[in-house]
Amino acid sequence: MAATTDASLGDRLFAAIQQLLPTRALSSGMHALTRIRTVWFKDGFIRIFMRLYGISLNENVVKRPEQFASFNAFFTRALEPGARAVDAAPDALVSPVDGAVSQFGDITGGELIQAKGQTYSAETLLAGRADWAAEFAGGQFITIYLAPYNYHRIHMPVGAKLREWAYVPGRLFSVNHATARALPGVFARNERLVAIFDTEFGPMAMVLVGALFVGSLETVWAGEVSPPHQRDPQPAFYKSMTPVELAKGAEMGRFNMGSTVILLTPDTLAWDALVSKQPLRMGERIARISP
Repeated sequence: MAATTDASLGDRLFAAIQQLLPTRALSSGMHALTRIRTVWFKDGFIRIFMRLYGISLNENVVKRPEQFASFNAFFTRALEPGARAVDAAPDALVSPVDGAVSQFGDITGGELIQAKGQTYSAETLLAGRADWAAEFAGGQFITIYLAPYNYHRIHMPVGAKLREWAYVPGRLFSVNHATARALPGVFARNERLVAIFDTEFGPMAMVLVGALFVGSLETVWAGEVSPPHQRDPQPAFYKSMTPVELAKGAEMGRFNMGSTVILLTPDTLAWDALVSKQPLRMGERIARISP
């Protein structure tokens, strides 16, 4: 008997419709749309979006909608210095983003939990690299969902050195809670960027998952990685030619529109008590490095 899930009929219909959509074309179109600089268009787009999602610019460097060069500049807006307090304790691992806990738990038998009754393979998520997945066997993971109204820059949970990274082509399904409940393996099917870091507690994987209308995945060391959204099924693997070392709280990358970040760690951390849909703010502690 198949494991039961929390997916409703509406969730399943939403997932089914997405599988019929030209998601790459739609996402490429959104990428172009969000970079239009025509004043009346971009100002109207920003103001409508702010009203729709109840967004305030009080915490941001730029305070007025008309001061953004494009909708994308607004969406990836910078926070004022000090707007997020990064836990400075040496043993603290902090949230890399503003968002909400989607799932959290142990990596059991090489599998991560996507939703009730659904798991997916760490190896598949990590670009098919069995050697990477083996480093996190018996470890933990956290999946954090960024809603459209969230701050969309991604920061380092702990000081780390980049070892290797990969761009993984894939689909561009939505990654909201409804899709996660209804579409098996969505995080390992979508386009994504996988970065493997070395830290004081061991290896750490950060996975930036693309999604419907997420027209850009970007890192501080490589710039914009997509688009174009590649159709070649083979991942592209990279090693930085120059060392990339990032401090805790330093910017690591950014999304255009909402998406998901997944962290994988070995069994060397004592995680805080986290629950599904718990809101997180970038810089708050989510785990401690075990002595």
